Amino acid sequence: MTTAISVRIQDDVKKDLELFTKEEKLEQTSEAARKLLAIGLEEWRKDKAIKLLEQEKITISKAAEISRLNIWDMISLIKSRGIIWNKDKESIVMDIKKALY
Repeated sequence: MTTAISVRIQDDVKKDLELFTKEEKLEQTSEAARKLLAIGLEEWRKDKAIKLLEQEKITISKAAEISRLNIWDMISLIKSRGIIWNKDKESIVMDIKKALY
């Protein structure tokens, strides 16, 4: 199912969108806008999951679920962002086991 939405953008954003459309060899700016929206939401989900994980409000398996990553990609993301994650070894092992089964 798809839903149409309408947004107003500033002229400089429109120029950037047109440039993105051209560089990505897309046919329409609406296609480019959908692609950029998907990229932005993907990053937002990752940031949200990491923030909640750092605040110890969720487990790593829940963070993976929120970010729509598998557990291993979530662990890689945490590592690549240099996140300090204060969980004991037993909790980490339980999270990974939960994700595997």
